[in-house]
Amino acid sequence: MKYGNDWQSLNSRPVPEWFADAKFGIFIHWGVYSVPAYTRRGDYAEWYMRQIEDPATEARKFHDRVYGKDFRYEDFAGMFKAELFDAGQWADIIRRSGAKYMNLVSKHHDGFCMYKSDYAWNWNSVDIGPHRDFCLELKNALEGTGVRFGVYHSVYEWFNPLYLKDPEEYALKHLHPMLKELVTKYEPATLFTDGEWDHDSGVWHSTEFLQWLYNESPVKDFIVPNDRWGKETRGRLGGNFTTEYGIIDGGRKIEDIELDRPFEECRGIGRSFGLNRAETTEDYLSAKELLTTLVDLVAKGGNFLLNIGPAADGTIPVIMEERLLQMGKWLEVNGGAIYGTRLYTKKPQKGTWYTKKGDTVYAIIDRFPFGSATFDEIPFREGLKARLLSHPAPLTVENDGGKARIVFPPIDPDEVTCEHLYALEFTE
Repeated sequence: MKYGNDWQSLNSRPVPEWFADAKFGIFIHWGVYSVPAYTRRGDYAEWYMRQIEDPATEARKFHDRVYGKDFRYEDFAGMFKAELFDAGQWADIIRRSGAKYMNLVSKHHDGFCMYKSDYAWNWNSVDIGPHRDFCLELKNALEGTGVRFGVYHSVYEWFNPLYLKDPEEYALKHLHPMLKELVTKYEPATLFTDGEWDHDSGVWHSTEFLQWLYNESPVKDFIVPNDRWGKETRGRLGGNFTTEYGIIDGGRKIEDIELDRPFEECRGIGRSFGLNRAETTEDYLSAKELLTTLVDLVAKGGNFLLNIGPAADGTIPVIMEERLLQMGKWLEVNGGAIYGTRLYTKKPQKGTWYTKKGDTVYAIIDRFPFGSATFDEIPFREGLKARLLSHPAPLTVENDGGKARIVFPPIDPDEVTCEHLYALEFTE
């Protein structure tokens, strides 16, 4: 069908099924801001350009001490070399993490593009710095891995003269042509826009762009845009709905809205998206915490977009790589309870989470399968069978007041092929 230039028509487009099946994606914040890679703990290091405008910030004090008061943010571009970047290595790590899609920041609010753009002359990774097209390299490296290539793209640029003069003219003469260039050249599966919050969608002419995206673009049949198209749109209008560190906007959480489409939570392993060298291990979530976040989101019907912040030299910090591989190891065993599943219950879930796939129900518990466990959301039925995805031990299904109770035989922990969380499959 053809979609009109209005939110009612555009919102009628279903979010492609592949996205609801994928469940887990990797976000990558990497750019000029990865050179200083610094801000106050708890802040976003990718906002460094904006932070150093304020002489009272820790970022500005750090900047003056390390680089000097006359050193401009733009001068970092020449220091952004990516000399150790290997697209194949990144693609392999992402594949092994169990993620099914990836969002590379093609342009953040500083306006620097990680690809060759006609609309960012000498302020992109091909014209200056590493002289490489990272969108192209990563898209090519992901082919055949089962991981879809996607992009993040900021709709505004802090210090673009045209934006400062007239945001609407900027949208029509700069943003729209740049977005169409990006989509046409790289055919991303996702388009995660951001930076929309200062103006409503009418100023950004968002419906006009989405009409082109859905009707005419080369990705119209499979692309998944998000809901960040104007200060009034998050959790209301657009593609999939997005939360960030649990919040949509104005303090609203996903539980505060009536969902009629998939949603996606994005966050870093730490508190920043771009690499922040001030963070310590205390700021980083453990593998169990990350897996619990993933399972909790999937049980609510959502996706988890987990961010990593590579270093300016193109390496993924080892602690981030380790976390991704730990998640991948768990998903390799328990992915059946995650991928392709749908919401089973809207009831609050903690300690035990439920998903479903057709007539099959999965329960994921946060304790080792020992003794017995009653699953309050699974009615007992004659012929009901259960199995652990991580161990072949025979399980006994009993009736506990109309609910299914599983009795576990003694299981050697060394024989269980995962840790942290344990998934059970219930079938007739």
